Amino acid sequence: MKVVVIDDSPEIIEVVTLCFQLRWGSATVSPANDGNKGLELIEKEKPDLVILDIGLPDMDGFQVLREIRRFSQVPVIMLTVKSEDTDIAKGLELGADDYVTKPFSHIELLARVQAVMRRARGAPAPAEEPPYTSGKLQVDFARNEVIVDGKPVKLTSTEYKLLYHLIKNEGRLLSHENLLVTACGEAYSDARDLLRVHIQHLRQKLGDNVASPSIIVTEHGMGYKFVSPA
Repeated sequence: MKVVVIDDSPEIIEVVTLCFQLRWGSATVSPANDGNKGLELIEKEKPDLVILDIGLPDMDGFQVLREIRRFSQVPVIMLTVKSEDTDIAKGLELGADDYVTKPFSHIELLARVQAVMRRARGAPAPAEEPPYTSGKLQVDFARNEVIVDGKPVKLTSTEYKLLYHLIKNEGRLLSHENLLVTACGEAYSDARDLLRVHIQHLRQKLGDNVASPSIIVTEHGMGYKFVSPA
């Protein structure tokens, strides 16, 4: 596994490096202490994972994430100083796969890394599964491609897994826990705020009305269900 860590704190880089060396002895960790160096490393190394701090000396982590998403879909875990909902939501909106709040334990970091890497591996659907087409929405499960109104839409791996599971259970109410475990893993079974953010972004990308959704419908206090956009 190749990992790029972008953080201006030598202590954080040391802790992250140690975590990976203890869990995956063959892992290589490449550090960068600012955003520009981090971007150069990512383009050069093509890592399997990026650990990205929000507070950097030359540009903030959100700007770095924007630049990463211009050329790569590598899984990104963001580091935040405190659990600020606005920072978390912004990071997820820009394409981060998860976040860890500092200070963190090595157990928490490794659990998040394992969950993100599991989600990033492959499509949840078999290659022979036929595409889904309804109204303005087309999903090619074999290619992980989503088209809305004739235009391709980029989804994160988590958003794609949520959409796949919702479509496969069209018309059925899926609980928050069911969706979280399916898309994110057992460690996220009660992370309802995280699910809410992902669903909101998914609705926006599908052209659903966020204020009054008709495709991914909320059943308050219970969960969500997918309704054909035909």
